[in-house]
Amino acid sequence: MIESYLNRIINIDCKAGLLNLPDHSIDCVVTSPPYFGLRDYGTDGQIGIEEDPKQYLAKLLAVFAEVYRVLKKKGTFWLNIGDSYAGSGHGYLAEFKGKQATNRGSLFFMNKPPAPVSKGLKTKDLIGIPWMLAFALRDAGWYLRQDIIWHKPNPMPESVRDRCTKSHEYIFLLTKSARYYFNHHLILEPAVYDGRKDTLMKGSQKYAENSTGLNQQSFAARGHERWPQRGYVLKEDITGQSEQYQDKNINCTCVEKPMRNKRSVWTVATKPLKEAHFASYPTELIRPCILAGCPEQGIVLDPFMGSGTTALVAKENNRNYIGFELNAEYIKIAEKRIHSL
Repeated sequence: MIESYLNRIINIDCKAGLLNLPDHSIDCVVTSPPYFGLRDYGTDGQIGIEEDPKQYLAKLLAVFAEVYRVLKKKGTFWLNIGDSYAGSGHGYLAEFKGKQATNRGSLFFMNKPPAPVSKGLKTKDLIGIPWMLAFALRDAGWYLRQDIIWHKPNPMPESVRDRCTKSHEYIFLLTKSARYYFNHHLILEPAVYDGRKDTLMKGSQKYAENSTGLNQQSFAARGHERWPQRGYVLKEDITGQSEQYQDKNINCTCVEKPMRNKRSVWTVATKPLKEAHFASYPTELIRPCILAGCPEQGIVLDPFMGSGTTALVAKENNRNYIGFELNAEYIKIAEKRIHSL
């Protein structure tokens, strides 16, 4: 049954689509649902234009309950989610009917007077949507394994003068089990040289003395290589942000470097699409999620496929994909991008 869905983006409500998938059939889920109160995508049944944050969270929890069912026991779930402010015309929606929006192609931007705030929220409060959702998912049985910070070096400009311009979002790593598939080797990053003459930690006699409380054969006492793992990176890559390159098709000059585990702050610039989709995450952001979280030939699911970035990265890296998307125009954009590979 699952075979009929492989490498397709289906024009269907995500929950309805998930109900058609068998239990424990998906290796990895990477998705970014519509954020609360930021945009109207002009499609009936969409999530994100609810009158209250609690209604929004309830709908997402219902979708992710089905995600939990279809995900394999050792599967991973990577969730990109942004926040909203209460009581503002941009970023909080309570009574939007569609008539007050500015139509820009197939997407509507909020353009309305300040909306009423929900109980417990004050005007200008940061709602805290990401953590509200993360904790609710944890309460529902998910393991909340990590919060990853997506640092945007080119954030959307904001005209605010009473707070800083926001330049980050969250990616949460969630799992069904305490032990799960995670290939950290594929997302190692270049170790940052700290000025020492060599990479060998020689150890010290003081650590070998019993007075320290450490065993004489301890790791620190006998010495070790500071960065024992090695990988190949582009010779011209000096950012330290790229995963190691193992693709034989990459026609470039690579150098071997000591590598370290990938850190939890990912600096990735946003990249606009020529097509009319204004909320697409960059391929560089989710490539580590798919490389680490899904084995080759495995299945990556995105229940909010949008412009198809998840499918694009899955295909580039020898993984299968399944996507659901309400907006038929976005499916055309996604398929055009995928077929261009």
